Amino acid sequence: MTTISAELVKELRARSGAGIMDCKEALTECNADMDKASDYLRKKGLATAKKRAGRVAAEGVVASYIHMGGKIGVLVEINCETDFVAKTDGFNEFAKNIAMHIAATSPLGVVPEDIPESVIEKEKEIYRQQAMEMGKPEKMIDKIAEGKMNKFYKENCLMNQMYVRDTNVTIADVLNDMIAKTGEKITIGKFVRFQIGG
Repeated sequence: MTTISAELVKELRARSGAGIMDCKEALTECNADMDKASDYLRKKGLATAKKRAGRVAAEGVVASYIHMGGKIGVLVEINCETDFVAKTDGFNEFAKNIAMHIAATSPLGVVPEDIPESVIEKEKEIYRQQAMEMGKPEKMIDKIAEGKMNKFYKENCLMNQMYVRDTNVTIADVLNDMIAKTGEKITIGKFVRFQIGG
């Protein structure tokens, strides 16, 4: 059996933000392989995040971000379960980063359901029209429009967007990591994005 040194545990803890016992368990399960242990913790965090989905997130912060020169500003509500977590540096940094991401990407809503039906219908109609003009067969048109709608959601729904600070992960991934680190249900609530002349 592989002996897990305190240094290894410390390193994984710094990398993942998980608790000491969780880090030790992950390293033991993964034969001290740091990358595998990180993945193990992430998966465990996601499982725990699902368990927390039914809990109430009534605390939190309203974070703001003003882009250089004051041309773009964002206010976003990030909720958690306790005032204790809401006051931590990690939580506040997360909230600030989400506000900055919104300033950069200008999403239309947090999830697809937030986007007005009229906007979705208009987009679908445009994609159907494009497919028809390309001479695609009738039975393919809806499938093509659906594929383009998925791309539309990836670009316009906050949770589906690739994170501007790490384009290998989505905002949903970043949120789930934060849930795993804090051990609380965290939700991204409403946001407003202001842009001068926009």
